[in-house]
Amino acid sequence: MLQPLIHGFLLALGLILPLGAQNVFVFNQGANYKSIFKVLPVIITAGVCDSLLIILAVLGVSVILLSFPILQVTIYCIGLVFLLYMAWSMWMAKPERVNTTRPMSTKKQITFALSVSLLNPHAIMDTIGVIGTNGAIYEGVSKGIFMIATLSVSWLWFFLLAILGKALGHMDTSGKYIMMINKISVVIILVVFGIIFKQLMMIVC
Repeated sequence: MLQPLIHGFLLALGLILPLGAQNVFVFNQGANYKSIFKVLPVIITAGVCDSLLIILAVLGVSVILLSFPILQVTIYCIGLVFLLYMAWSMWMAKPERVNTTRPMSTKKQITFALSVSLLNPHAIMDTIGVIGTNGAIYEGVSKGIFMIATLSVSWLWFFLLAILGKALGHMDTSGKYIMMINKISVVIILVVFGIIFKQLMMIVC
């Protein structure tokens, strides 16, 4: 029983560590708000979305859904549009400490978290292609342990990202470094956009 636990934990950790759009958004929200409670909608939404993808992948349902090329192209296109919108919004946004306008509403937080979680082609392909196929080697209780291990990593990671962002926010009372993080985050998102666009062209062509 220890093997699927370690396997699932290390596999999920390796997949979630890279700075993708989802990680950047969660960290950013932690940095831009004074209270961790204001970031809970983002953490919970990201955690639930990742949990849904992992459960579907391990059970094999998502493999069937993405066996249709047109569905893959659709997911890529929608994901690219949301990445551009997210990059623009983050570039224009100001942290709560120096912001004179209304901060991001709970509804907008959830919408953004949904978009970078469920409309993120990289996350979907990684979950299906890696977690799904690795989970297929287990049966019964072992499969359940593997799935719980991967789910735990996602939830712990999102809470950690938000807490790290909040710590940065406390140290940066002027908001100067948070603004810098926002700009760097936009660059990372645009790099992800370029990679996904290149993969989309390979599928289409």
